[in-house]
Amino acid sequence: MTDPKPARQAFNIVAVVQAGRLQYEALLLAASLRATNPDFAGKLYLAEPQQGGAWPKSVGVSDAAVRAMLVELGAEFLPFEARHFGQSYPHGNKIEALTALPDQPFLFLDTDTLITGDFGSVVFDFTRPSASMRREGTWPSQELYGPDLTATWRALYDRFGLSFDDTIDPSQPENYWQRFMYFNAGWFFHASPKAFGQQFLDYALAIRDDRPEALICQEIYPWLDQIALPLVIHSFGGGRPGPTLAGLDGDVTCHYRTLPLLYARESDRVVEVLEHVAGQKELRRILRDHEPARLMIYQNRGKKVRALFDRNDLPRREQAIRFVLKREGLWLR
Repeated sequence: MTDPKPARQAFNIVAVVQAGRLQYEALLLAASLRATNPDFAGKLYLAEPQQGGAWPKSVGVSDAAVRAMLVELGAEFLPFEARHFGQSYPHGNKIEALTALPDQPFLFLDTDTLITGDFGSVVFDFTRPSASMRREGTWPSQELYGPDLTATWRALYDRFGLSFDDTIDPSQPENYWQRFMYFNAGWFFHASPKAFGQQFLDYALAIRDDRPEALICQEIYPWLDQIALPLVIHSFGGGRPGPTLAGLDGDVTCHYRTLPLLYARESDRVVEVLEHVAGQKELRRILRDHEPARLMIYQNRGKKVRALFDRNDLPRREQAIRFVLKREGLWLR
C-alpha cells in the first residue's frame, strides 16, 4: 500500500493586472499555473486598480476576450483602490492591493512570472515571510561624500525601530551590497495580506515622505518597494529564503522580466512551458495581439535570441544582455 500524498499547503496567489502588457503576462501566468499545478489548492487573484484616487484614468483590463480567458483559466479579478501611489508610482500597486485580499496566506507574484514546476515541492512557513533573491545591487548607490551603504541601511532600520546587525550576511565583504538584506519584489509571501500590506504601506509612505537624513541624496524611484520590503519582512520575523524555498527562484517559478530576456537566459524547461501554454489555440488567438509574444514565440525570434547566448556563461549583469538584444534589434517589452 502506497503512502498517501501529503496535504498540499493552501494559499492564494495574487498578481497585479492592468490593460496592456500586464494583461498578456497574466494570461501566461494563469495558463502556466493551470498546466503545472492542476490541483492547486488556493485561488489566483488578479488585483485590478480601479479608476479614481491615484489612478485618474481607467487602467483596467478592457479587452473582453482577455478578461473572459483569464476567468476561464481560473483567475478571479480583485478590484482595489490605489490612494497613495497609482499613476505616480505604479510599482505601488503591489503594496496597496494586498489589503483587498481575503486574510489568508498569500504569495505575491509579478505578472511577468511563469509557473514551471509543482508548488508541492516548496515548503512555506507563512509566519516567516521572505522574498526573491534574484536581484542585482540596484540600491542604494554609494555617494561620493555621503553615508556608505552600511550607514544608509542602518538609518532605515533605526527609523522603524528594527534591529539591523542581525540582518547582515557576515560572509560578504564590508559595505558590499550583498551583505545587506535586499530582495527583488517579484515574489514575497506572508500569512496575513492585511497585516503585511498595511505595514508595507506605512513603511513605504514614511520612506517617501519622511526619509532619514542618510537617504537625502539617494534616489528612491523606482526602488521604493524594494527598499521597504526587507524592513517589512524583518518586522514580521522573516528573512532570506532558505533551501526549502529554492524553487521560487528556480524550478517552480521563473520571474523572466521580458520575453527576450526569457529566451536569452532561462532554462530549456522555462521555454518549454512558455511555448506549450502559448501554443494552445485559444491563447494563441489572443496573444498574437501582443507584439513581443507574436514576434518572440510565434514568429520564432526567440530562437534567434537563444542562439546569441550561452546559458552556462551569461554576462553577469542584465544590462549587458539587454545591450546585445538592442544591438541585434531583438529587444521588445
